[in-house]
Amino acid sequence: MDIGVEVSLYPLDREFIPPIQDFIDRINAHAGLRITTNSLSTQIFGAYDEVMAALASELRPTFEGNAKAVFVMKIIGPYPG
Repeated sequence: MDIGVEVSLYPLDREFIPPIQDFIDRINAHAGLRITTNSLSTQIFGAYDEVMAALASELRPTFEGNAKAVFVMKIIGPYPG
């Protein structure tokens, strides 16, 4: 089953662009996912297990590297891939 996830990251820091770009770069390294980024969010499309595994592995480094950050996510499924 394919899903779509829209992710917005809000680092609670004056230097907010580097953590956002770092998350985008890391999530884009996951092969097999279709990823689109615009000025408001990043959309991730693919098989449920692959999308959720990518998110699980890439959320942690953002939290570990920043004092505080907020992720807002919307998940749609099943998504017609």
